[in-house]
Amino acid sequence: MTAVTPNPKSVPAFCEGIQYFGDRIPEFETYGKTPVIAAGKTAIADPTDPSAAYQTLLYADALRYLVLQITGSKASGHPGGFASQAEAYAAMVMLGHKNFITEVGHHAPGFYSAMFLDRSLEDMGIETVQQMRDRFRERHGLLGHLSGQIPGLLAPAGPLGQGQHFAMACALLHRDKLFPFTVGDGGLGEPYVMSAFGHFHTAYPTITNFLPILVWNGYSQEHHSMVSTQSNEQMMAYWHGNGFEEVVLVDAKDFDDQNQPGAFVDSTAFSFEQRLEFTKAVLVAADEAARSALNGKLTVFIIKQLKGAGVHARGAKSHNLYAQHTLDNPDIVNALKTRALPTEAWELVRTNCERAGGGPASKTVVTEFVLPLPDLGALPLEEFPVGGDPKVSTTAMGKLVAAVGQADPGYLVSNADGNEASGIANINQALKIIHPIEDPLYNQKPGGQVYEPLSEDACAGLAASLSLMGSRTLWCSYESFAINGLPIWQTVTQAMAELRRPTPSTITLFTAGALEQGRNGWTHQRPEIEAYFAAMMRNGNVFPVFPPDANSIQVCYDWALTTKNKGVVITASKSPLPIRTTFEQTRQALREGAVVLHESQGGKKVVFAVIGDMILLPVFEAAQCLEADGIGVRIVSVVNPRRLYRPTDVAWDICSEPDGDFLDDAGFDRLFSADALIGVIGGASAMLEPVMLRSTAKRDTFAWKRGETTASAGELMAVNGITAEAIAKRSQELLA
Repeated sequence: MTAVTPNPKSVPAFCEGIQYFGDRIPEFETYGKTPVIAAGKTAIADPTDPSAAYQTLLYADALRYLVLQITGSKASGHPGGFASQAEAYAAMVMLGHKNFITEVGHHAPGFYSAMFLDRSLEDMGIETVQQMRDRFRERHGLLGHLSGQIPGLLAPAGPLGQGQHFAMACALLHRDKLFPFTVGDGGLGEPYVMSAFGHFHTAYPTITNFLPILVWNGYSQEHHSMVSTQSNEQMMAYWHGNGFEEVVLVDAKDFDDQNQPGAFVDSTAFSFEQRLEFTKAVLVAADEAARSALNGKLTVFIIKQLKGAGVHARGAKSHNLYAQHTLDNPDIVNALKTRALPTEAWELVRTNCERAGGGPASKTVVTEFVLPLPDLGALPLEEFPVGGDPKVSTTAMGKLVAAVGQADPGYLVSNADGNEASGIANINQALKIIHPIEDPLYNQKPGGQVYEPLSEDACAGLAASLSLMGSRTLWCSYESFAINGLPIWQTVTQAMAELRRPTPSTITLFTAGALEQGRNGWTHQRPEIEAYFAAMMRNGNVFPVFPPDANSIQVCYDWALTTKNKGVVITASKSPLPIRTTFEQTRQALREGAVVLHESQGGKKVVFAVIGDMILLPVFEAAQCLEADGIGVRIVSVVNPRRLYRPTDVAWDICSEPDGDFLDDAGFDRLFSADALIGVIGGASAMLEPVMLRSTAKRDTFAWKRGETTASAGELMAVNGITAEAIAKRSQELLA
């Protein structure tokens, strides 16, 4: 195609910033004069219509052009992966399916281009290509990877192997809509993709309205993909073998009339006639796959085309731009000129994009609206008497979880390690484990509300994704195993911090802390995840809470249910422990960060800032020893450590649902001022940072060091140096 400079008066306003325009396209007068999506319609009428294939091809090339135009404007970004499946994306939109998700953060420029063409980006003040160029990879613009803040885009993307969680959550919540999502052939190598499909399909065999689109382009980021050696038959057998009833594959090689070498070819190098044939095949196949998924068959759509099709390079070399790839670079200039469209084609593409799906994605996709939820009313909290019989915290919370599930049929609890093993069998008894085999002995039946696959990724993925999409959930785990589900949870909490709408917080319950797991060996003793949460507190919307007893955990969960766009981590023991607080004391601790459990007078005073429940046992024992020597002791339970930071320590003010409540200096001194301060935690010492930052007393910490096989919690604490004797001795040293 010859690039031309049109009369500025004939260029549509939105095209400002497009550097090159084409002079003509073959057969435009025949197939391009009238938008194939008619006014008042949401999709093409017939995927076999030559005009439909023709205009889908124009849309795919418009996407390729914009991807290269905006990435080249910053000499940065990733054009190659999206370019290889541009026809598939265009086909889905032309068929009216705009609830589109990707796991591939490197496809971001393509998704931004699509949101520009259907006018969704106008909601953030981007009306021209020039404005899109200016704001690409800028803080208040179009970030390098998809986030929660871009109008019309359903989910964040970046960490591979996660997109299926978002799509399946959407499918569960909106069963009349299709949720296609792209999976890169590099991402296919992530460990949990297929197992997540398997778990979900076993639990929800009738929910198939999500459609993975495998972008099989032969290359990952810097080399051939590991699945590039498979034949079409092997790839199809792989998906069939993982439970997919329908596998729809379109291979560009079947349409190549240019004798391109290798199994992966570039359709943009075909003759125009064969380009049309390939696009028609993609459109028909996409329609077939969409109908199959919407009609109850687990389906995958595979497009096989060389990475980088139609952009500045091919294969892994097309993956990203380097510093030399400016808009003056010969490879970029040549690619832009080759893909250039005439102004009338741009207008046609925009009209189709505006009409597809019923309007701009920012006005139509499911995540642009707050999901209506049932009112929970007052939860059945039961306040146990302080000093009364020991109670199991997790069991007390389980009673409330059951009440939430009974009030909200859409509520989901997930647990890979088993609720019964965590002291919350009452959840299973009330809500039932989702399973095709009904068995009262195991509290399981189809249609239950407890999702129990043996995969932390599947548990965290579905629960966190449902929260992001607007539903209430709870992810339960042993603290030691939760690390395997943390990546998707972290992705969701970051997206929630940027989200354009309020959504229920993603709430977790982590039980069986390291101190309870001595007999099981070091594999069950991994509290380092607490250090991860400690770091995440500074994000602004992550709140780890540590209720000290069965009263406190009820209040913590009741509070968590009222929050929006947060990640709330509740950590508690499954062992019977003393009741030390009233409901009102925990409400105070949630506001101020901590609460005083015990105070005595003496000549000098030591304060113990304690995080956790079982860890209080040696602290109270140490207090008795110190008080016998005339030393005053204050034991402070740190329930909500995020409140103990200073406002300047935390990025709370840039969260979409900002929470700027922090304990002031006077309140901090009231709790923690003393001659000496010792922080005590059964997990990672990093969680004590807010206290240690602000205290000016002589201070020290007792914290987890490493796991070891022991016969009791006390012995395990001793291995880590956390004993009453050691705590009392160090207190006296600090006071000397």
